[in-house]
Amino acid sequence: MGASVLLSGPVHAAPVNDPLPVDIPDYQAALDAVRSADIRNAVCRFLSVPVPQGGSDTVQTIPDKADPCEGMPAFTVKDPLPVSEITPGFVAGTSQPIAAEAVKLTRLVSSLSTTVNDRQVTVMLAPTQGGGWHLAAVREGDGDVTYADKAGVGTLVFAEPQIRGWYLLKLVTVEPLNDQAREGLGGRSSMSLSDYQKLVKARYADKLPASEYDTKGMSSGYGSASGAEGASSTAPALVGGSGAALVLVAGAFFLFRRRRNTTG
Repeated sequence: MGASVLLSGPVHAAPVNDPLPVDIPDYQAALDAVRSADIRNAVCRFLSVPVPQGGSDTVQTIPDKADPCEGMPAFTVKDPLPVSEITPGFVAGTSQPIAAEAVKLTRLVSSLSTTVNDRQVTVMLAPTQGGGWHLAAVREGDGDVTYADKAGVGTLVFAEPQIRGWYLLKLVTVEPLNDQAREGLGGRSSMSLSDYQKLVKARYADKLPASEYDTKGMSSGYGSASGAEGASSTAPALVGGSGAALVLVAGAFFLFRRRRNTTG
């Protein structure tokens, strides 16, 4: 996923198909989570409900079953990949335009070993306070995993969640991975990290938490797409819509932050 100097934390042993070790704190806890019966059951519950149609967000409760995986095709949840995001300090211009200060690990994502009923999903893990990882969401599709898997030797993938942009960071050079990122770079195929910092500072510096933009409630301000790390452990639900497709979450907080970031 990227050189160990790019992210903080202990290094775990890289999967066979991973060209470099990945810095994921408590990696064994993350592996235990994606291999757990709880996450498998959550995925099965998610897949038991058809993808909702329509363009507006709707929330529906997922039916509870004693064995939600009964009758489901066999699948496993793959080893998790790290996802980084730009930091508030980088956005504010108070951090240096270097990888160690520009981005930080915010969540882990996994996909399934095979499609289930012609559907693929993303399992998202968020850091648990005090250490470890917990289920934050199950989402329709595997786009996040596809982008996270594009990192190689000496590179790191990160997200600019406000525009849903995905980028490849090559030490001090930023390259777009999707259309939103290309648009975010003004159509350029690459840009120095320093110039990219100027762009995001212009876009978000006045929208950071506690800014007037934030405190007046015009949006959630600049925030992480991984706001689910503060979610409660209430019963999962589904949210559907043109932007979200399906999301199973651990609590309402993630839905609230995601909606506000999307519309803000």
